[in-house]
Amino acid sequence: MRLVDDIVGRWTEQDLGPGRVLDVVRAPSPVLSTGGAPVDPAAPEVVRLAADLVATMRVSPGCVGLAAPQVGVAASVFAVDVSSHPKARTHHGTLVLCNAAVVEATRNEKGREGCMSVPDLTGDVKRATHLVVAGRLPGTGEDVQVTADAFEARALQHEIDHCHGLLFLDRVAGAHAVHPRKTYL
Repeated sequence: MRLVDDIVGRWTEQDLGPGRVLDVVRAPSPVLSTGGAPVDPAAPEVVRLAADLVATMRVSPGCVGLAAPQVGVAASVFAVDVSSHPKARTHHGTLVLCNAAVVEATRNEKGREGCMSVPDLTGDVKRATHLVVAGRLPGTGEDVQVTADAFEARALQHEIDHCHGLLFLDRVAGAHAVHPRKTYL
């Protein structure tokens, strides 16, 4: 298994090809509470889905991650890119992973999260601030490990949750931790 840092500069989102912009499903759509099935990362339809996730994420203001269930596909594939977000301390650029799993998580901290599938609400969610995730790259199927911290770690956990049929609302401590989303002009 390679560290994702070893492939940065060798693998880019352009390797996926052009993607289509898909509609994002909203809660309470049943696909959002269905665990995503493991996928063959080398399958052409998975590579196409990965490209679609990146394309959809790119046209969605403020979006730093998107998982297959959010576009109506019950599959374990997601894209994350926190590189332009002001809360990001470190980042790996655009990450697209299949069949990802957390292998190490430490230093839990509460933080505010939002989601394109729950557009009117945000919530306070406790997540690890240091994380190691294992997954496979779409296209090559190469096994990789990602070590992330801070905001990128939070985004990875959020998208992995989507692949397991969980929303951030399933992780809040109660109604007091759910807030109306603020609209900025």
